[in-house]
Amino acid sequence: MSLNKVILIGNVGKDPTVKYFDSGNAVANFSVATSERGYTLSNGTEVPERTEWHNIVVSRDRVQFVERFVKKGSLVYVEGKIRTRNYDDQSGIKRYITEIYADRVEFYSLNKRPDVPEEGSTTVATQDEPTQPVELPLGGQEGPDDLPF
Repeated sequence: MSLNKVILIGNVGKDPTVKYFDSGNAVANFSVATSERGYTLSNGTEVPERTEWHNIVVSRDRVQFVERFVKKGSLVYVEGKIRTRNYDDQSGIKRYITEIYADRVEFYSLNKRPDVPEEGSTTVATQDEPTQPVELPLGGQEGPDDLPF
């Protein structure tokens, strides 16, 4: 048995690019940054924050959601499969690229903004119902196993 599943929560690096094809299909691409906090080892050695960039590929009905709602700086939840492909560049050198083919994309708004119903909650719009936000409580009100995602 094997499983290919990726879950990321991070910030969008730039507005998504969307390509439409003659067949009526569309594909959206954007990058997401995830970061691990820096820390200090017991011997005093400082380990800096580490940021990873992930290439996200979205297709089918999720493209419209991404095109309409996902923007640079958005905090997104992405669930999908990791795929690696290769190609030959202009110099004939083989290049590899790793991408996340998204099965699910959600937009999270964790900042204190007018569209957040009250302090201590977050608004989530999903690709299924982007105009119907769902209110989720933030940490502190639930047990450690009751994650909002």
